Amino acid sequence: QVQLVESGGGLVQAGGSLRLSCAASGRIFSSYVMGWFRQAPGKEREFVAGIRWSGGRTSYADSVKGRFTISRDNAKNTVYLQMNSLKPEDTAVYYCAAARYGSTWHSDSGYDYWGQGTQVTVSS
Repeated sequence: QVQLVESGGGLVQAGGSLRLSCAASGRIFSSYVMGWFRQAPGKEREFVAGIRWSGGRTSYADSVKGRFTISRDNAKNTVYLQMNSLKPEDTAVYYCAAARYGSTWHSDSGYDYWGQGTQVTVSS
């Protein structure tokens, strides 16, 4: 069993930056993929970024490429999402998720564990 706790959300002006953290407790195996998803009001949850725990391969949604960076610290069992050049359309609840096998990075159905979410609000 893996527990995920997000932190770092908040209110920021357009063009600003935030860094989200996801602390994982429990055993994280090398096959795991860690992902960030977000859900805006009235919209479906969408993939933002993912990283393979071993090797560090990453994947991003087109909407955040060049602005967001996902990284992990294996020693701290923590995944980060650095968000730069934030836009009002980035406003959402951001969720951290872990997939045991990482077969479908971009679909939330491929993830086994979820955090409680952290709110990010970008004002114009």
